[in-house]
Amino acid sequence: MEALNTGNPRQTSEEQSTASSHQLHGGSQRRVAAISSPALAVARLTLPRVMDAEGRVDESRLRMHIFKNGGVCPSERGLAWRFLFGMYPCGSTALERSLLQEQLVVRYQVMKRKWQHFLPSAMRMHLNGTDAELLAAVRYFDQRQAQTQQQSQDRSEAVRVRMAFLELQAQILFERVTFDREELQEAIRIIDKDVPRTNRDLSYYQNEGLGNLLVLREILITYAAFHPEVSYAQGMNDLCSRFLEVLDCEVDTFWSFSCYMEKFSRDFRADGLHRKIELEAALLKELDPPLYAHLVKDNMERFTFCHRWLLLGFQREFEHSEALRLFEILSCDHLELISQQVDRARYQERVAQKFSTEDGSESELQAINTDFTFELFICAAILLEHRESLLQCPDDVQLLQYTNGLQGTLDLNSILKKAENHFYNYCKRCAWDYTNGRCRPDRSKHEDFFYHLRSLFVLK
Repeated sequence: MEALNTGNPRQTSEEQSTASSHQLHGGSQRRVAAISSPALAVARLTLPRVMDAEGRVDESRLRMHIFKNGGVCPSERGLAWRFLFGMYPCGSTALERSLLQEQLVVRYQVMKRKWQHFLPSAMRMHLNGTDAELLAAVRYFDQRQAQTQQQSQDRSEAVRVRMAFLELQAQILFERVTFDREELQEAIRIIDKDVPRTNRDLSYYQNEGLGNLLVLREILITYAAFHPEVSYAQGMNDLCSRFLEVLDCEVDTFWSFSCYMEKFSRDFRADGLHRKIELEAALLKELDPPLYAHLVKDNMERFTFCHRWLLLGFQREFEHSEALRLFEILSCDHLELISQQVDRARYQERVAQKFSTEDGSESELQAINTDFTFELFICAAILLEHRESLLQCPDDVQLLQYTNGLQGTLDLNSILKKAENHFYNYCKRCAWDYTNGRCRPDRSKHEDFFYHLRSLFVLK
């Protein structure tokens, strides 16, 4: 089976991981994120055979490139993420994206103004004066606001007319949206507690970049206001911060984060996270029954130590730039048991099984749990790498102490290789019974297994 290239030889440092946004916005000095990035709508990805002459992106090739190369070059990460997470439709041309960018900017601004008019007291974060850095952040943020207003005034008449029309459309679109005052106030209260706790040691929040904390706050409040079924939950600030750092743009971060949350918002609810923890326990039971048996005794079966790993995509378990790389690898969805290739192959298996039953032969395919996503195999790989130490933990307290001590110490390349190996072995065990007895005359049983496995999982 063809393995992913776990290394990223181009750039690896934290500063390089955000180089894309600085190069595309001009200058390398840290500053507050832009409101929008119109230039990126027509920018080109230089990834081989990923973008055509008119700017359309082959989504399958993009995801394949990310997986096989262990991520994208940091200088192209910002643009690639806009396609990867759905802000830009992959089938759109550069011209279409330019028009879409204007629409997204206006819609976001109308949404933000709506909650600000509804709760004018929440427009400013309430500071007690003891956090000098946050006071500086307000100053930098206000400077950006003033610059943006000046830029709006400098627009040509044609642009002002077009933007006014788009604003009218957006106002009609969101006219009937209503807010629950108490729920929104509670969400803002939690956001105002969490935003200052965002990792301010990152270079992205240093110096003038402190203003990005307030950009993050506005994005999160706008999301909570217009997604009351999700609202805000602790941990979203760290997740959204990842998007803001890479995209370096308020509007683009909001829409990309919103697209991501359409798929994963359940993870921030108790039932969703509980389900994911159950799946991790079930996978570990498949891969290492003795370790599983140890962890489920003495009320350790809650797998509490895995909550943060799975909720934030291992954001704190790896060095920062490596965590970004892992996030995009996981988000490309290439090694998943729910891919179209797997669905097609399993359909073929059912057809073949039907005919074999009619022929009187007995051979059943062992069930593959398609809910075992690759992130669960990453989690399992971490547990199995530290198997002996975990077996020495007698209770939840020591288990949490040990796993918390792993923050920032894990080697991504090693974990990726081991996770892929566990994924491969799991598929092998599930597929072996099916291939047994169905080998082609010109192939050995071992060769035939590889033939079937490649039809499921090899990147094409």
